[in-house]
Amino acid sequence: MIVLGLLIIAAGAFCQSSSYVPINKIKGWSWETYWIIQGLFAWIVLPLAGSFLAVPPGHSLHEMFAEADPVNIWVTLGFGVLWGVGGLTFGLSMRYLGVALGQSIALGTCAALGTILGPVMLQIFFPQQDPISQLTWSVFVGVGVTLLGIAIIGIAGSMKASTLSDEEKRKAVKDFNFPKGIMIALLAGVMSGCFNVGLEFGSNINFGEETPAIFRTLPVTFMVTVGGFATNLVYCLYQNHKNKTWGDYAKGTVWGNNLLFCILAGALWYSQFFGLALAKGFLTQSAILLTFAWCILMALNVVFSNVWGIILKEWKGCSSKTIWVLVVGLVILVVSTFLPQII
Repeated sequence: MIVLGLLIIAAGAFCQSSSYVPINKIKGWSWETYWIIQGLFAWIVLPLAGSFLAVPPGHSLHEMFAEADPVNIWVTLGFGVLWGVGGLTFGLSMRYLGVALGQSIALGTCAALGTILGPVMLQIFFPQQDPISQLTWSVFVGVGVTLLGIAIIGIAGSMKASTLSDEEKRKAVKDFNFPKGIMIALLAGVMSGCFNVGLEFGSNINFGEETPAIFRTLPVTFMVTVGGFATNLVYCLYQNHKNKTWGDYAKGTVWGNNLLFCILAGALWYSQFFGLALAKGFLTQSAILLTFAWCILMALNVVFSNVWGIILKEWKGCSSKTIWVLVVGLVILVVSTFLPQII
C-alpha cells in the first residue's frame, strides 16, 4: 500500500512538472492572460470538482463547509492567499530561470518550509493536539537531504549561468536573468510552502469517517486554491491594465487553441494535489511518510522538472562537469524520498 501511495505521488509530480510545457503552444496572449485563464481551471474548476468526491451520499458540499470550524476556514483561505503570491512568483521564476532551474530553487524551498511550518503553526494554534510531535528526527533528516539535493542543483544552475554566453542563455530561456530569477524563486518557495500549512489547518474539513480516506484532503485543497486564485486574479488583471493587454480576451481566433492548452495545463497542475490526496489514503500506515509526503511531492517535482529541462534543451551547451553536478543533485533527491522510511 505504501509503495502504491509513493507511485501516485510520483505520477502527480510528473504531471505537475509537465504543466508548464503547454505555455509554448499559447498563441497571441500575454503571460498574464494565459496565467489567469489556466489558473481558472487549475485553482477553481478542477479543485471544486475534486471536492465533490469527498461528499458521501445524503450530504452536500455546502453542508460540509457550513459545519466546519469558521476559524479553520478563514485561516486556510488566508494561507491560500499567501500561497497565491508563491504561485504567482513561481510562474515568474520559470520566465527568468527556465523550467528546470526555476522549479528546482522554488520547490526546494517550498519542500522544506511546507513540511516544517505546518506542524509548527498548528502547535501555536492547537497546542493540546501536540502536532509538532510529527516532526521526528527522521523527517528532519529527509528534509535536510532534500535541501542538499536542491543546493547541488542550484550549484549546477550557477555553473550554467557562468559558462554560457548571454546569447546562449537567452536561446535556452528567452528572458534568462539569474540574479533576478533566484530572488523570485526563493520568494516563490517561501510563500508556496503556505499551501501545505493551509492543508494542515483545514485537514478536518470533511465528513470524517464517512469520507473515504483517499478523498479527505480534496475539500481543503479547494479552499487553499480559492485563496490563491484571488491573489493571482488581482495581479493578472492589474498587468492586463498596465500592459494594455485587455485585447487578448477579444482575440476570437486563438481562443480554441489557447483554451485547450489552458485546460491541459490546469489539469496537469492539479494532478499533483489530487494525487497527494489519494496517496495519503495509502500512507496511513506510516505517520512519518504522512508528514513527509509534501516534501516527497516537491522533491519529485524538481526531479521531473529537470527531466523536462533536459528535453527542452535548457541545459544544452553546458560542460560535462555541470551536467554531472546536476545528475548528482537529482540522485540525492530521489534517495531523499525514501530516506525517512528507511531510517
